[in-house]
Amino acid sequence: MSNWPIYNKHLRYAIPFVIFIIGGSLGLQEFTSLRYKYRSTNLYNPRDEIKKAGLDMTDLNQITLESQYEHVKKMEINNWENVRIPRPTD
Repeated sequence: MSNWPIYNKHLRYAIPFVIFIIGGSLGLQEFTSLRYKYRSTNLYNPRDEIKKAGLDMTDLNQITLESQYEHVKKMEINNWENVRIPRPTD
């Protein structure tokens, strides 16, 4: 009878499982509290930084395929020159 608790399935499997579940719940509580703690902080918005720099960033919904085609039609694509970029070995 001295080894009886070792052979009991409830003591051998259920109690460590319950301890693991409760311990995991308490451990995850710390991580989930961070989610609500930092929820009210301001998020970084790159569009605001671009506006502060004085650049105009158009909305992607305003750009259509037809407007881009008109823009390319206005460009002069026949008069160009192939310029070799100097390489470090040259």
